[in-house]
Amino acid sequence: MTKVVFLYDFDKTLSPKDMQEYGFIESLGIFDPSQFWKLVDETAKLYSMDRILAYMYLMIHESKKRGVTIKKEHFVEFGKDIELFEGVPGWFERISAYGKSQRLEIEHVIVSSGLKPMIEATSIAQNFSQIYACDFVYNENNEAIWPAMAINYTTKTQFLFRINKGVRNVTDDVALNSLLPNNMRPVPFDHMIYFGDGLTDVPSMKLVTEAGGFAVAVFNPYDDKSKMTAQQLVLDGRVEYMASADYSVNSPLEKLIKLMIQHIVNKDALRHWEVL
Repeated sequence: MTKVVFLYDFDKTLSPKDMQEYGFIESLGIFDPSQFWKLVDETAKLYSMDRILAYMYLMIHESKKRGVTIKKEHFVEFGKDIELFEGVPGWFERISAYGKSQRLEIEHVIVSSGLKPMIEATSIAQNFSQIYACDFVYNENNEAIWPAMAINYTTKTQFLFRINKGVRNVTDDVALNSLLPNNMRPVPFDHMIYFGDGLTDVPSMKLVTEAGGFAVAVFNPYDDKSKMTAQQLVLDGRVEYMASADYSVNSPLEKLIKLMIQHIVNKDALRHWEVL
């Protein structure tokens, strides 16, 4: 069967909040998450620092400053408490079954600026063939000591190219940057559907849509600012489609994705017809 890859951001795409707000920020004695994110912004500006590296730095720095040890197992425990949008738990199996009925193999992949150990601890982790996300180097005591992987808005596109070219190993940069004709790439960009919620997803959305694939700006139905962000993405031509982050049966999002799947099937049929 033909493969189609669904790519998901995580925070505010599958979950209503940034994952650091599910236990970690409180563990620092900070009970207003906006204070932590303000400190991230200030640190990034002070050191002309990538914002993702800034939050990872502060996770280690602020923990040490307060005498709190931050270990991988702590991230795992925090990850178990992550909330998900309506319908997310049953979404992957259901939409994969629909794809199969259309003779498509649907693969689900995470590409996130959040933390990999936390995502891996969620109840939906087993649905993803791969989870590309930020992570730390851990010492002999399993304490986070240094960023091992930091994924920001532009580096997200690297992982789309890895999937496109079949170079899934994140340490293999040689094969990733080697010439491979488009007709030999295992997953064309027009067989990708990208789910995101904001500006950090724009480069990935543009990469996929300009190559003939699809992208959807999802928004929190209970957050006016989230909806306005999605609307602006559409108005600015950054993305063609938006939908409430409701992954339930027969939701507008599900109906939209099924139309996209049907479009891919029909496009492939026409492509085959031209070859004949």
